[in-house]
Amino acid sequence: MVPHWFSVLSFAELALGALCALIVLVDVVRHPQHMAIMNVVWPVTALFGTGLTLWLYFSYGRLATHDAMRSAMARDEKPPSKSQTPFWAMVAKGASHCGAGCTLGDIVSEWLCFLVPAVAVALGWGSLFGEKMYAVWIADFLVAYAFGVAFQYFAIRPMRDDVSRGQAIWLAIKADTLSLTSWQIGMYGFMAFASFYLFDGVFGAKLRVDSAPFWFMMQIAMLCGFATAYPTNWWLIRSGIKEKM
Repeated sequence: MVPHWFSVLSFAELALGALCALIVLVDVVRHPQHMAIMNVVWPVTALFGTGLTLWLYFSYGRLATHDAMRSAMARDEKPPSKSQTPFWAMVAKGASHCGAGCTLGDIVSEWLCFLVPAVAVALGWGSLFGEKMYAVWIADFLVAYAFGVAFQYFAIRPMRDDVSRGQAIWLAIKADTLSLTSWQIGMYGFMAFASFYLFDGVFGAKLRVDSAPFWFMMQIAMLCGFATAYPTNWWLIRSGIKEKM
């Protein structure tokens, strides 16, 4: 049985994530990002990044507002998001951009497989896998990949008016495939630990999608995904495969 204190902690952490996301959402509405997709990325990232995302957004995300970019262009200066953002923070923004797509994809696929178990069955539950979670992970990857490529496409198009839509899609696939895969590895690793060891082994309970502890574990899993995707994004951005943000 899941301890009462753990359930209370789960609700508190989810409430904190929602509050941080709301704070960022209000601010991006008042001060829209120059790259429109980042208006979605920052609040979604705050759902699991909480205080870390708030710090990153107000320290460096605010340098990339539409007004800041337009003001720099009017003075024929380098945008502050480029001149005042250290490379490590650019990498963090790039990893967060990937993570936002993963987060939305995982939320959609987890609830889809919970509400419509036939989706998990179609992906191998009961035939290839005795454990439903493995089939759900396939759904997680496919849906997260679709979101990730779409997010990357809408990051590339505003910065690369010299490429066609088809070329932009291909560039998005190149930029996001390794990033998303490395993110999902970190996420899967922690969720396997949480499900098989912490809940099955320690608590003697199942980690269910329709519970606060599941989404608290997903918050931590997303931070693990950020950690495993960060080095990949460092390389992708340094090599020019992924655009600086």
